[in-house]
Amino acid sequence: MGLFSFLKGKGAKLFGKKEQEVTQEVALTKVQKLEAEIQRLGLNVNDLRLELCEQVIVQGATDTTEEAEKVVLALGNIEGIGSVDNQIYVANPKPEAVFYTVQAGDSLSKISKTQYGDPMRYEQIFEANKPMLSHPDKIYPGQVLRIPQ
Repeated sequence: MGLFSFLKGKGAKLFGKKEQEVTQEVALTKVQKLEAEIQRLGLNVNDLRLELCEQVIVQGATDTTEEAEKVVLALGNIEGIGSVDNQIYVANPKPEAVFYTVQAGDSLSKISKTQYGDPMRYEQIFEANKPMLSHPDKIYPGQVLRIPQ
């Protein structure tokens, strides 16, 4: 899938305080927190490996493109993460979804109207972004969402 860029200053606050200098110990703790977030969301990637430097490099294997995309979004929508290099092998690849960055004033129905021409298809976007989204109204500017085609 390749390299995906995110807004580094936006997203879930998984890491706590901003560190001026990242030591190996701090980087390991951050990687462990990222791994725990993937597990918490119930996303299934065999042999998951993450590396944190200027970006998160994610490797492993999964059955579907959807699962790989959700892993990329789960990692990229965390404050402090600027890019995710997706190196996950997908056993049964399908066409990739479009990624959309939420703007101020957006709602899922507004995004649905723009992307599909029908505001009532917002639930399709909501379902495509579970478990990262817990409610259709809980989106924020800078968040990146999957838009299935």
